[in-house]
Amino acid sequence: MALARPALAQGEYPNRPIRIIVPYAAGGGQDITARLVSEPLRAALGQPVVVENRTGAGGMIGAQAVATAAPDGYTFLLGGAGETAVAHHLYREKMAYDSLRDLRPVSLIVKVPNILMGSMNAPFKTVAELVEYARANPGQLSYSSSGIGNPQHLAGELFNRMAGIQTVHVPYRGSGPAVTDIAAGQVQYGYNSLASGLSLIRDGRIRAVAVTSRERLPQMPDVPSVSEYAPLAEYELINWFGVFAPGNTPGPIVERVSAALAAALREPELRGKFEVQGLLPQSMTPAEYRSFVTAESEKFGRIVREANITVDS
Repeated sequence: MALARPALAQGEYPNRPIRIIVPYAAGGGQDITARLVSEPLRAALGQPVVVENRTGAGGMIGAQAVATAAPDGYTFLLGGAGETAVAHHLYREKMAYDSLRDLRPVSLIVKVPNILMGSMNAPFKTVAELVEYARANPGQLSYSSSGIGNPQHLAGELFNRMAGIQTVHVPYRGSGPAVTDIAAGQVQYGYNSLASGLSLIRDGRIRAVAVTSRERLPQMPDVPSVSEYAPLAEYELINWFGVFAPGNTPGPIVERVSAALAAALREPELRGKFEVQGLLPQSMTPAEYRSFVTAESEKFGRIVREANITVDS
C-alpha cells in the first residue's frame, strides 16, 4: 500500500497550475522562451502554466527558489547556463544551492548564439574597430550583460582576453534592461540574445555588430561572426536555455514534462517562432540534458579560470 500511494499521486499529475520561474527580468531571451513553451505545455498537461519572473543575483535567486521548492512537479526553472553551469565556479562558498545536485535537468529548449550589440553612437561599427578603439583607449568602453558570471559576461571577458583589451563590465538584472541601456547609450555595447534586442535592431536603435557563434545566423546573414575577424578566429561562446525541476522531483513527472516539451519542439510553428528570434530549438531527454549540463559546466569553468574572472570582474 505504501508503494501504491506515490504511483497514484503521480498518475493524477498534474491537478493544479504549474509555475515556470524565469530568473531574469521580462523581455529577455529566457523570458521569451518560457512564454513560448508555456502554451504547448498547458495544452499537453491540461493545466494553466504561469510564468513568474524572479530576478536578482545573476539568476541565482530564481534558481534557488526552484532548487528549494517542493519536488512535486508544479515548479520548474527556465534556466540558462549562467545560474546552472557557471555560477558555482564563481560563488561556490556563497551559493545556497548546488546547481548540479539540487536542480534536475528536464530538457534543453534552445541553444543561443549571442549578439555583440553596439550603441548607435558608439565609436565603432565593426569588431576590428571595437578592438582598435579599445586598445587606444583602455578602460573607456563599457559593455552590458544580464549579470555577473553568466555567458554574456563570459563572452565579454573571453573577447577581452583574446583581443588583449580592457573594457568595463556593467551587469544588469536581465537582458531586457541590459539591451535598453545600450540603446540609451548608457553603455557602448553588450552581449545578449537576438531575442532580447531584435525589435531595437529592427528599429535602428542599436547595431548588431557580430554573433558569438562560429556561423552567421540565418536570420541575420549580413552580420558577421566574431571569428571572422582574423585575430579572433578561435573565438566562440554560445548560451542555452532549458527546463529544470527541483532535484528530487520523481522520474515519471520529469519524463512526462520532458516528453511534452520534445513534442512541442517538433511542431514547425513553435520552431519558427524560436528561429525568428535567433533561438535554435533542440530538445534532449533528461539523461542527455544532464550529461550536456555537466560538460558545459566543465567548459565554462575552464573559461572562468583562464580569463581569471571573479565576482568583481
